[in-house]
Amino acid sequence: MPADPALAQPVALTPPRARRKPVTAVHHGVEIVDDYAWLRADNWQEVMRDPSVLDTEIRAYLEAENAYTEQSLADTAALQERLFAEMKGRIKEDDSSVPAPDGPWEYGTRYLTGAQYARLTRRPRGGSDETETVLLDGNLEAEGKPYWQLGGASHSPDHRTLAYAVDDKGSEYYVLRFRDLATGKDLPDVIPDTGGGCVWAEDSKTLFYVRLDENHRPLYVYRHILGTPVEDDVLVYEEADKGFYVGIGETQSGRYILIDAHDHQTSEVRFIASGNPTGPMQLISPRRFGHEYAVDHHGEDFLILTNSGGAEDFRLVTTPIATPQEAYWREVLPHKPGCLILDHTTFKNHLVRLERENGLPRIIIRRFSDGAEHAIAFDEEAYSLGMSAGYEYDTTLLRFTYSSMTTPTQVFDYDMEARTRTLRKTQEVPSGHNPADYVTRRIEAPAADGEMIPISVLYHKDTPLDGSAPVFLYGYGSYGIAIPASFTITRLSLVDRGFIFAVAHVRGGKDKGYRWYTGGKAQTKMNTFTDFVAAGEHLVKIGWTKRGRIVANGGSAGGMLMGVVANLAPDLFLGIIADVPFVDVLNTMLDETLPLTPPEWPEWGDPIRSAEAFALIRSYSPYDNIERKAYPHIFAYGGLTDPRVTYWEPAKWIARLRERNTSSNLVLLKTNMEAGHGGASGRFEALKETALDYAFALKVAGKAGV
Repeated sequence: MPADPALAQPVALTPPRARRKPVTAVHHGVEIVDDYAWLRADNWQEVMRDPSVLDTEIRAYLEAENAYTEQSLADTAALQERLFAEMKGRIKEDDSSVPAPDGPWEYGTRYLTGAQYARLTRRPRGGSDETETVLLDGNLEAEGKPYWQLGGASHSPDHRTLAYAVDDKGSEYYVLRFRDLATGKDLPDVIPDTGGGCVWAEDSKTLFYVRLDENHRPLYVYRHILGTPVEDDVLVYEEADKGFYVGIGETQSGRYILIDAHDHQTSEVRFIASGNPTGPMQLISPRRFGHEYAVDHHGEDFLILTNSGGAEDFRLVTTPIATPQEAYWREVLPHKPGCLILDHTTFKNHLVRLERENGLPRIIIRRFSDGAEHAIAFDEEAYSLGMSAGYEYDTTLLRFTYSSMTTPTQVFDYDMEARTRTLRKTQEVPSGHNPADYVTRRIEAPAADGEMIPISVLYHKDTPLDGSAPVFLYGYGSYGIAIPASFTITRLSLVDRGFIFAVAHVRGGKDKGYRWYTGGKAQTKMNTFTDFVAAGEHLVKIGWTKRGRIVANGGSAGGMLMGVVANLAPDLFLGIIADVPFVDVLNTMLDETLPLTPPEWPEWGDPIRSAEAFALIRSYSPYDNIERKAYPHIFAYGGLTDPRVTYWEPAKWIARLRERNTSSNLVLLKTNMEAGHGGASGRFEALKETALDYAFALKVAGKAGV
């Protein structure tokens, strides 16, 4: 690919060159040489907790890369400021959520003008803003800290205590604390190394939480009683299989606490009566490979969402609480191929489910008394939909959110009995937003095997579709995660400058049902990558853009997608932005000590025990397939304390790219030395990272002055 002369590196800039220290390993008779394995700190677990202990040579290299990136993008500094100001201007600074009722109170969040973090608030039910009190002010809690993240917060059933979890390193080790809401002061109870939340029992003094092991795996469920020493907490459940993680929750009724052990395709649920928190824990259905299920409660029964019986897109069953085993399951809603049931919630008189068919979500309400069903209808061609069960069980109100790529988020309260919806809030865009100025469409690209890949598209009405416009193409395609066609204020800064923004709904997500997921995982993983390339090529074929005018973007597993397509079709892309990219796939999946490796084997395959999985992963692993050829402009972003995609993955990837790339295009790495997987904390600091990504895209597209 010829380099744009305007983007050639100035003589004064010398890119860092990581030292090559070859490490050789043999797996299944194949020799693997890794020149940059030294970038993986031996004490990475300590670094997660205390970044200052990072090896000095590694730190020096990362800081040199940061300096080089800053110098290389120095000419976009003013553009970054403009982009940041625009995006910040679209945020209502003094914003608040629609309060959620719970008994005598309504709980919500509120931002003040200029504030980075939210306040957690409550007011008497039916009260006004003037009756609101602040339970926790994130800005005060974060004062003096370079990073601060609230992992979860939940009030006790008697409304007297707030449990809240905080991470101040970005490493996702959350410290759980408790605040007396009468005095506003924290209790002495402090629980470290948690997963970020807890579930209260009915007595408002007993709670359950998940603790992480030394390798950052959530494997233990403990019971704590307020006012007692943490070292006396009772281990309720320990997961022996390092490939399974543990989570906790509760039924909508609040009657049962749920303990869920799961990997990406198998689950196992246990329950404890919330009214008897020291009582027995019971298993619903023992784990069986490939069986996924989720549980809620109604009356004397559990309502279970399950893929048993060949129900690929799931079905609903019911079973008596006294006999929860599968032998007693009775079908409530049969499996409908192609109609994926995403979630279900049980209220006193209604069963609600969120499902997706033909790529679009919908909410279905069923009345328990007579089985009557109805759907909440929507009109747009592509949209995003979500529902929130809230705190209450005995209610006819369901809260849901709606948006599209042109329509700001709307919050509705829906009366399930009267079938009426009340608009409670519309996302305000203070700097102004006219949906009529934008066009959103849903098109389809043919894959090589005949599958049709949906593409959600957003562009300004004045943008010509004659091939002259650059495209910003986003993709993910893993873990069954579907990318919604939702409203995002940041994208407007690109489309207002002539970009076409597109989301490729590639296989590996559940955008077109569960089969769309299984069609892009493990042995079929290559479909994820070839689908993304096909989406880009289709946009060229229909004349909307040109080859080499596409900037691709993805993060985490979507960053892996970026690394693969950079190797597969470098000439299709003008630039690639890979945020916290999972690009060292083979080495990571061969390392059982890393936090996510064992649970990830069902997604990618186990290359330690399977020669076939080793060969498959090796065939696409981005780091292992970098060749001596011309690559597009590349910008990678990492987080030093990231436990999900460790910082050395993008660092190694960029080091090898710089060694083998034959073009003079930009190859850049930025490592946030004070954050993890989610990047900077705070609503405005995060915008600066997006502004940097977009400035890179605009620079390589020749639109930095727009």
